Amino acid sequence: MKPRIHPDSRLVVFRDRAADAAFLTRSTADSAKTIEWEDGNTYPLIDVEISSASHPFYTGRSRVLDTAGRVELFERRYGRTATRH
Repeated sequence: MKPRIHPDSRLVVFRDRAADAAFLTRSTADSAKTIEWEDGNTYPLIDVEISSASHPFYTGRSRVLDTAGRVELFERRYGRTATRH
C-alpha cells in the first residue's frame, strides 16, 4: 500500500445490542466510546443495530411469507374489484 493515502486500520470492538454479542476486528472506524476486552486491553467501541449474530438470514429465524395466501385473504376480505373479460 502507498503510504499516507489509506486510513489507519486498528482493532475495534463492534457490539450488536440486539443479540448482546461483540466482535473484535480490524477497522478504520473510530469511536469516542471504549470497552475493556477479554484480553485486558481497551479498544474503541462501535454499537451496531444488527450483525450476523442477530440478522434472521444468518440465525435461521427468518419467516417465509406466503404471498399467495395473503392475496387470497385480501380478496376474501375486500372482494375482487377488477373483472376479467
